[in-house]
Amino acid sequence: MATDPMTPTPRSTRLAKPLDHALGQNEHVEGLMAASAEDLASVNLALKQELADGNPGPGIGSALGKSEAVEEKVQEASEKLSDVNQALKDEVKERSDLEEELAAVKEQGEADRQASLHDLLTGLPNRALFNDRLEHGLAQAHRHGWTLAVMFMDLDDFKTINDSYGHDAGDAVLRTIADRLLRSTRNDDTVSRHGGDEFLYLLMELKDEGDVTVIADKLIEAIRAPCQLVVGGRSISQSIHASIGISLFPKHGVTAEALINQADSAMYEAKRTRSGYAFAK
Repeated sequence: MATDPMTPTPRSTRLAKPLDHALGQNEHVEGLMAASAEDLASVNLALKQELADGNPGPGIGSALGKSEAVEEKVQEASEKLSDVNQALKDEVKERSDLEEELAAVKEQGEADRQASLHDLLTGLPNRALFNDRLEHGLAQAHRHGWTLAVMFMDLDDFKTINDSYGHDAGDAVLRTIADRLLRSTRNDDTVSRHGGDEFLYLLMELKDEGDVTVIADKLIEAIRAPCQLVVGGRSISQSIHASIGISLFPKHGVTAEALINQADSAMYEAKRTRSGYAFAK
């Protein structure tokens, strides 16, 4: 996943980078010290050999003692620096592991939030998310003088499908209808599963009622297309009819609750008259 350039870098990442840099410098110094210790050891070996051969130059014994002391200190410093570097490596790994854990927690949080706001069966926004978007839409409509609409949709024949073919077939139909509704919505609109075989549709920034009827006809046609089901190994083609109730802001209400209730009542009128859709009164 690409990183948003506007997203602040996690503190663990900001701290890990200087540690990586320090570790790289320390390892370089460790290498130099180890090489120096080897060079001193070689010099001291040569001095010892010269003493053993019985031809020492002036001050060789004293120089050898000092050189061996330096060799011992360099070797001790090299070992301590190695311990420091190992501690730095452990710290870098610990911070890297922590960053991975934080990323996993964040990802799980996003997944949980997504699940809490969407219907598990269809993936559509659930009631909570729909109500939130409707409230936001109403605030925008109040501010800019827009008209918006709420559609309450019910599948007329859905109970027959559940009774005849079982709930698995019913679930397949709901997923199919949800996909069709999504493909029929405009970018700024929201379609939601209200529960059972009921759906809500929020239409933003409408010019007039004629726009609503065009969209309602389009939705009814999309829903009515046969659903292809596989039941008991048999392929079945089943058509679904919908009834849609429509309420408009501010004509039929100025609150989310009023608009949903008015659209619900209009849906029952559409179902009673078999007119496909009906406006609130």
